[in-house]
Amino acid sequence: MAITLNEAKIGMADKVDQQVVDCFRRSSQLLDGMVFDNVISPGAGGSTLTYGYIQLKTPATAAVRTVGSEYTPGEAKREQKTTDAIIMGGAFQVDRVLQGTSGAVDELAFQAEQKIKATANYFHEMVINGNGENGTFDGLKKLLSGTANEITSTVSLTSSQELDENYNAFLDEMDSFLSALDGTASMLLMNRDMLIKLRSVARRAGYYERNKDDFGRTVETYAGIPMVDMGKFFDGNESRDVVATQEGKTAIYAVCLGLDGFHGISPQGNGVITAYMPDLNAPGAVKTGEVELVAGVALKNTLKAAVLKDIAIG
Repeated sequence: MAITLNEAKIGMADKVDQQVVDCFRRSSQLLDGMVFDNVISPGAGGSTLTYGYIQLKTPATAAVRTVGSEYTPGEAKREQKTTDAIIMGGAFQVDRVLQGTSGAVDELAFQAEQKIKATANYFHEMVINGNGENGTFDGLKKLLSGTANEITSTVSLTSSQELDENYNAFLDEMDSFLSALDGTASMLLMNRDMLIKLRSVARRAGYYERNKDDFGRTVETYAGIPMVDMGKFFDGNESRDVVATQEGKTAIYAVCLGLDGFHGISPQGNGVITAYMPDLNAPGAVKTGEVELVAGVALKNTLKAAVLKDIAIG
């Protein structure tokens, strides 16, 4: 069964839980648009959140033959793979006196919203950079490494002059990059600096549009495909771009969202997101709240995602 966060929200009776889900959706265009296969059933003892699937590595081919000859045999190639949903989130505490005197700013709501944003950013970090270690799942950087859909850019966009001189060459690269996908990209994932460059290219080519979504967010598109800033990940010491820029070079990831392509995984039911809000009328001076996202990702078809890497932006 497939479910989106919006559909998960509809199945929730608690209004607070619905508001928490909407906050996750506002915090992440990717989470808002992603389809989750909610079929994981933890094994004996509830110790595993593993999801097994068959990945299409190489599609089948077709050919012609002459009368009296045979086709050259060729088969589609599949690989059995597993990935894990992981438990992300955190707890926060608010003193009841601070909550009672917080005035126009609801301290409990503020802390919950900040924890939700942090969790969404952690999910973004795993989607791009997860490596399957320390209980995490494989992200797109690892899933696409060494595949035909890992494409290297040769165009420099480091200055306005280079944008003017090279945007047509970069459009050609983008065409080749997007045509490597089996289908139309649902989203283009990148960092903010790359989004600014791609916006400039799209404007020069007449490919740029911007609209408002149901949450009032500005959604910018390249040739009709949403451009998504994956934001920054705070590791407790510093904030860094989820899609890194190293030595002036960065990347764009394209994904086709769907159960036959790139999608989320989650436990059975509507338990993708859970909130635990404290009873402010119960005894205890310090109230504890928690938010939790239980999810992972799977790439069913290696042609449903691609990366254009080493784009020189400065």
